[in-house]
Amino acid sequence: MKIIVIDDHALMRELLLKACLEAVPGSRVHGAGTAKSGLALVQARQPDLIILDLALPDRDGLELLDDLLLASPRSKVIGLSGYSDEFTLHQVNHSKLHGFVDKKEQTVEQLANAIQSVMGGERYFSESVRQAVVSQRNDPVAFNKILSQREQQLLGLFGRGLSNQQVAATLGLSELTVRNHRCRTMAKLGLRTTAELIHYALEKGFIRRESLERVSANSD
Repeated sequence: MKIIVIDDHALMRELLLKACLEAVPGSRVHGAGTAKSGLALVQARQPDLIILDLALPDRDGLELLDDLLLASPRSKVIGLSGYSDEFTLHQVNHSKLHGFVDKKEQTVEQLANAIQSVMGGERYFSESVRQAVVSQRNDPVAFNKILSQREQQLLGLFGRGLSNQQVAATLGLSELTVRNHRCRTMAKLGLRTTAELIHYALEKGFIRRESLERVSANSD
């Protein structure tokens, strides 16, 4: 069995490779630290299983997922993340991942269980994902119920504190269209100020605090 681990933290990557060997004795394991090198390795090796960190330095793991499956259609993919916010778990639940393991909550033994489940043809999701699904289902004002896909996409940019002009340039939209989306999004969420919009985006996981800090530093 061929396994590839894509994780940018060297120590975590080595631990995951060791865990995979323990879970599947005799398997051939390889590691990559970036989305680019990981995709190249998957294309070359055609692995049975890919362990994918969703927070890579050069690309979002869930965005990379389609390219990985295109490069190696028979591969099973288990996602890993240390983030358990609503938006991340919502994306995980609606993605093509065959499984998901929460780095903060789950153990090496549970990763082994995930590998066995996924390679046995089942899907495996951590308890945090299952709880998020139930919570969003029962919440009448959950973001996925009141915001369109486009509004969710824009919220990630609004949450970084970008102006309408900057968002328009990023997505190739008119400034008027972006302004209308911003007003409609804020009205749906019951928000009145940009500060409240940024706080909501942070709280729900549309934007990471470290990303916001980088944007602030670059603007200075």
